[in-house]
Amino acid sequence: MNKDLTTSAIDRQNILNNPYTLAEVEKAAGIRGIPFEGKSVVLKEQVAQFFDVTLRTVENYLERHAEELVRNGYEVLRGKRLKVLKLAIDGLDVPETDFGNIAKSPQLSILDFRAFLNLAMLMTESDRARLLRQAILDIAIDTINHRTGGGTKYINQRDEDFIHAAFAEENYRKQFTDALRDCVDMGVFKYPLYTDRIYVSIFREDAQEYRKILRLHSNDRVRSTLYAEVLDLVAAYECGFAENLQQEFQAKGRKLVLREVDALFKQFESLPHWKPLIERARNKMASRDLAFRDALHQQLAEHVTPLQREEFDRFLGERSKEFAERLEDAKDVMKRLKERE
Repeated sequence: MNKDLTTSAIDRQNILNNPYTLAEVEKAAGIRGIPFEGKSVVLKEQVAQFFDVTLRTVENYLERHAEELVRNGYEVLRGKRLKVLKLAIDGLDVPETDFGNIAKSPQLSILDFRAFLNLAMLMTESDRARLLRQAILDIAIDTINHRTGGGTKYINQRDEDFIHAAFAEENYRKQFTDALRDCVDMGVFKYPLYTDRIYVSIFREDAQEYRKILRLHSNDRVRSTLYAEVLDLVAAYECGFAENLQQEFQAKGRKLVLREVDALFKQFESLPHWKPLIERARNKMASRDLAFRDALHQQLAEHVTPLQREEFDRFLGERSKEFAERLEDAKDVMKRLKERE
């Protein structure tokens, strides 16, 4: 997917919230800033020089996009903090002209590295900003691929909650298929039919549509790519609807026909307690797939939000592991529990 950072606030924020990408971009950019309060900052005059634009151009962006830039590290200093910054500038071995006429200035605009990159992703007048944007996108992709071992198809499995959700879902899946077998008067088509009904109810796509969006191969299992929160909700649907089928089967004393099962499912999925769970699952799937897999679920576009830093830590950081490592950990735990018996 071709991303235009100048127009997509979500894509910009996903990059700015990813500490692993930021660290690599900072190495590559080599921006020399002013040491201030434990970080490096630049003045708007330095920004104008770097991007080869006028100071007024920079000021226009700072005004038009103030809310976003402030959220990402842009601020205006006054008072004591301004005095500290001026002392830091005085201690630098660089010409004063690099910073403009600051001696008597009652306030100064500063940008930390995140805000600097934020501005680069907004600025359309500068060739240097355009080149930096391309480098940012390349580094973002390379960083995610490097930290996931070369691909993101199964990045969901790096989550420490995935293995528990996957094991639990297998049990509820069997309850669901057993209920379809015993209570529904249809051929084998009923299994994929009502599996898709669950998928569409939760994330508005059937299995085939989901496979296409994630570019899955024929031997890839859909559920192996679902996030833990989505698996939990699928399991809840399967468990709950299986119980409904069994109760209706016992009440009627015979297997249910298609129209009866459809009516039962429509009533089941309309229960109000599903709404917050579905909203959360849609947000997690749509937002993570866009950020990690570069996959946009058009039917869930309104649910996409930028990922927070904790999400990047969860799937790319020290807490994340390959699924094979998770299995080994689980085996060790189960072995220790068995030895205690």
